[in-house]
Amino acid sequence: METTNQIIEELKQQALAFNKKFTGEKIGTVMEVADGVVKISGLADVMSSEMVEFEHGEIGLVLNLEETSVGAIVLGSDELIKEGQKVKQTGKILSIPVSEQMIGRVVNPLGQPIDDLGPIKANTYQSIEKIAPGVITRKSVNQPLQTGIKAIDAMVPIGRGQRELIIGDRQTGKTAVAVDTILNQKGQNVICIYVSIGQKESKVARLVEQLRQSGAMDYTIVVSAGVSEAAAYSYIAPYAGAAIGEYFMEKGKDALVIYDDLSKHAVAYRQISLILRRPPGREAYPGDVFYLHSRLLERAAKLDDKFGGGSLTALPIIETQAGDSSAYIPTNVISITDGQIYLETDLFYRGIRPAINAGLSVSRVGGSAQTKAMKKVSGRLRVDLAQFRELESFTQFGSDLDEKTKAQIERGRRATELLKQPQYQPMLMEEQVATLYALNEGFYDEIALDKVKAYEQSLLTYLRDQDKTALALIAKEKNLTDEVTTALDKALKSHQQMFLRENK
Repeated sequence: METTNQIIEELKQQALAFNKKFTGEKIGTVMEVADGVVKISGLADVMSSEMVEFEHGEIGLVLNLEETSVGAIVLGSDELIKEGQKVKQTGKILSIPVSEQMIGRVVNPLGQPIDDLGPIKANTYQSIEKIAPGVITRKSVNQPLQTGIKAIDAMVPIGRGQRELIIGDRQTGKTAVAVDTILNQKGQNVICIYVSIGQKESKVARLVEQLRQSGAMDYTIVVSAGVSEAAAYSYIAPYAGAAIGEYFMEKGKDALVIYDDLSKHAVAYRQISLILRRPPGREAYPGDVFYLHSRLLERAAKLDDKFGGGSLTALPIIETQAGDSSAYIPTNVISITDGQIYLETDLFYRGIRPAINAGLSVSRVGGSAQTKAMKKVSGRLRVDLAQFRELESFTQFGSDLDEKTKAQIERGRRATELLKQPQYQPMLMEEQVATLYALNEGFYDEIALDKVKAYEQSLLTYLRDQDKTALALIAKEKNLTDEVTTALDKALKSHQQMFLRENK
């Protein structure tokens, strides 16, 4: 007579044999659907982040694994999904198609084109969620990523592979800084990915048109999750942008990804989490909202030469309320990134644009992400501005000031005026170095404050068209060698005489 253990063993073997024979699809049933979130029963061995397919072809992404059901978000419209419908398990983790053909195109977070320019051929699929490169595969950031904005390249430099936060209230020029950075990558062999999260479609259309007119779409990919689309699209959009950037990084290229903006990303995730009935925490955000952004931004890296030497630079954007950078999401992202560019409303309305607060802005990579020439001219600039801010408050009392203090205040005013820069007009590194060198050497001291911008334009025109030696030497040497400073001094003195003669 068979023992109980033998019977159990035989039943196990029969069950295993049955499972091997069974090759059918794994099907579940929709229990309920609300605001793009679906509860499904019957998918016992589904994985987190696995794709599931609904009856009418809609794709879902599994987020919650519970005892008797799973929670999934619908990537697209949930109008046709009803209670009792069947759901098919795909066995695939959410991935998007990636290829070189994406360059110059506008795609949705699933990698599908939305710009009416035809299909995109792609043989490679990249998982949108990926573990960030480890310490062994990384290299320290040592190569500048020029933004073309004097105030940033001089005082808050960004390196290839860095994560630099752009933070400020709405309407302070955050997107403008990001767009100018894209425009400045022309000819720099950097692939740019602009990720629009929860923005108006009209704003994205205007931005794409501006990039087209400037020739920047030749090296740019736009990933758009519009405000009118499901929260699920806003949730996966930045991960899709990171996956596209990683595709180029792994090929040994340099990529720049801009997340505009992660405040809306966190709001979309909060919406999804609350419908999934995850417990709310501070400001009703779920407890893992820090992990939401940390696992995204950690993917930015400069790879070691043994691993291809590519880089992925991240510029996340965060919107503050009334300048409060101590709120939950801003503090989270500040602690994850390698520094921040802080844009201030007061400066913006005073006409100082870009409205960068040099005191609160910082780059933790610093001089490692600057050329030697820029490092030499920018060190003096930061000191001049710091002294100016401390001394400026005395002038409002009308107190008598000694000549040295007056000179420092005047130099600070000219530095502030010089750092103003119109939108869509990024400057080359050598031009920035030349104009900041002129400031440090006192060439602007003789110029009236209201003539500073005119003087700068006149100087740059002179250096581009008449005395080209200085700019060519700076671009070549990337350092203020004796040869460079001699050529610069000669050009600056010649231009000074010409400008003062013409503006008597």
